[in-house]
Amino acid sequence: MKPSLLSRRTLMIAAVGLPLLSVHAQVTDLGDAINKAGRQRMLSQRMGKAWLALVHGIEKSTAQAALDKSMALFDRQLVELKSYASSADIKDTYSKLETSWNGYKAALVGSAPSRENAANMLQLNAGVLTLAHQGTVQYEMVQAKPLGKLVNIAGRQRMLSQRMAMYFMAARLPVDAATASAEIEKARSEFSGAMVLLHKAPETTQKIEDDLKVADGQWLFFESALKKVTLTESSTPKALIDVFQASENLLIVMDRVTGMYANQRT
Repeated sequence: MKPSLLSRRTLMIAAVGLPLLSVHAQVTDLGDAINKAGRQRMLSQRMGKAWLALVHGIEKSTAQAALDKSMALFDRQLVELKSYASSADIKDTYSKLETSWNGYKAALVGSAPSRENAANMLQLNAGVLTLAHQGTVQYEMVQAKPLGKLVNIAGRQRMLSQRMAMYFMAARLPVDAATASAEIEKARSEFSGAMVLLHKAPETTQKIEDDLKVADGQWLFFESALKKVTLTESSTPKALIDVFQASENLLIVMDRVTGMYANQRT
């Protein structure tokens, strides 16, 4: 049964504060490191989405809260991950990420969100995402266990949810709509394939499977919202709001799933 509009809205509001409520004050082990490193990927895309929502003038208070809280969490986790780094290569990645993040952060808060600055924001966003992903993979390689890979994959689903929404909003400004369309299709395919993998993984407990089924339902709604208006048509506030809300709902479920994988012990 599909969730009601009220339940979707409630989930979305909860998602604004979720990451700040669901993380430890410091990295506790490699599973937690992979989770937090992967969450940095998601936060990079969520900030871009929230910034573009402000350009469109939709979900203003929620988008501003998501932007502010995501920036604060990214700052905090960056310090934690850099401190926890066990090798020179990982420390180097996080030093580079810190530099890249400083540029991205300046673009996010240096001036009011605007269509004129959107292309630059997206370019800086891409640099942060690349390095955040590199750090996640490095931590996964240190753990070198199947669970580490699943934490990475589940965590990447969070990022993809935000990336699709971000490019949906970018295309409707429009800012490089052709690229945005291609990125959405690529992310959609990757998200669907990863859900199949997670459902089939031996490490997926019944509790995780139950949440994955919830995510499947949220994904159906999100995918419907993404398809509601073609990229060549003019934007509508409802289409933008639906995508914003659906991406937040999917995030809250996949963040919980990722945490469950990260907390498993082998």
